[in-house]
Amino acid sequence: MTAVEKARKVPRQQRAQTTVDYILEAATQVLEATGEAGFNTNAVAQRAGVSIGALYRYFPDKQAILQALAQRETEAHRRAVMAVVEGGTPGLARDRAMIRAFLQAFAGRSRARRIAMSSLLATADHGELAARFAAAETGLTDAQGRPLTPVQAFVLSRAVQGAMRAAVLEGADFLLSPEFEDELVRLSRAYLGYPAGGRAPKGTLDLSPV
Repeated sequence: MTAVEKARKVPRQQRAQTTVDYILEAATQVLEATGEAGFNTNAVAQRAGVSIGALYRYFPDKQAILQALAQRETEAHRRAVMAVVEGGTPGLARDRAMIRAFLQAFAGRSRARRIAMSSLLATADHGELAARFAAAETGLTDAQGRPLTPVQAFVLSRAVQGAMRAAVLEGADFLLSPEFEDELVRLSRAYLGYPAGGRAPKGTLDLSPV
C-alpha cells in the first residue's frame, strides 16, 4: 500500500494538494530541526499552519507522513537517474552520472531524508522499489562488450546501491564527497572488468575515467 493509499483523503483539487504540500514541507523542516524525537503530528500541523484536524484528513498518523515524504524522495531519485539513462550528461561518463544523480538527490536536508527513507525501507516491498529503477539496469555490458546476465546486473546494481543506501541511513559524512563517488565508480568498473586507472573503451555504459 502506498503512502497515498494510506492517507485518509486523497487530494484531488489544487487547494487540497497545496495543503498536502505545506504539510510535507513542514514535516521536512521539523525532522531537519529536531530529528525523529521531536517529530509528531502536532508539531507538523503547527509548523504547516494548519489545524490538526486538517492534517488528519490527509495523514492518519506520523508514519503516513514519513511514508509520503519517502515516496516523494524515491520518485525524485528515479527521475534523476532516468534522465541520465535517457539523455546522458554531456562530458560525464554514464555510470558516474547515474551514481552522482542518486547521491545529489540527498544534497541538503539529509537528516530529514534519512529518517524518511529509513521508515520506507522498514515497511516497503523491496521488489516493488527495485522495479522502479529496473530500466537503469538494461543494456549493461562488461569490458568486452558482453551484455550482463540478469544475475550479474542484479549483483552489480545491488552492490552499488547497497553502499549508497548504507551511507544515507548511517549518516556518513562523506556521502557527497568526490572520494565516495570515485570509490563507487571504481567498484562498478572493477566488477565489469575494466582496468584500474586506464581509459575504458566506450560501450553501452560509456565507462570513461571522467
